[in-house]
Amino acid sequence: MFAVIRTGGKQYRVVKDDVIAVEKLAGEPGSRIEIADVLAVGDEGAAAKTGTPTVPGASVSATVVEQKRGEKIIVFKKRRRHNYRRKNGHRQAITVLRIDAISAG
Repeated sequence: MFAVIRTGGKQYRVVKDDVIAVEKLAGEPGSRIEIADVLAVGDEGAAAKTGTPTVPGASVSATVVEQKRGEKIIVFKKRRRHNYRRKNGHRQAITVLRIDAISAG
């Protein structure tokens, strides 16, 4: 069984025991999170049940594996011939989740 969930403005296709990295969610490592924003649920080979926009009663249960920060991204701005240069770095806060169960509702 698979599910398409929405978190952090992005969509993820998950199955049981998947480990995914999403934008930061509240929770300590080891705590459980219930994601109710399920856009589609289905079995392999069968027609998927899609929601408008979410599937009523469907949820995905996950465990927080760790809270970390992603790779550094360099942001460099320059205006040629104007002596304007700005260099910044950014590291996004990330939550690593392990999918425990998918409930179709």
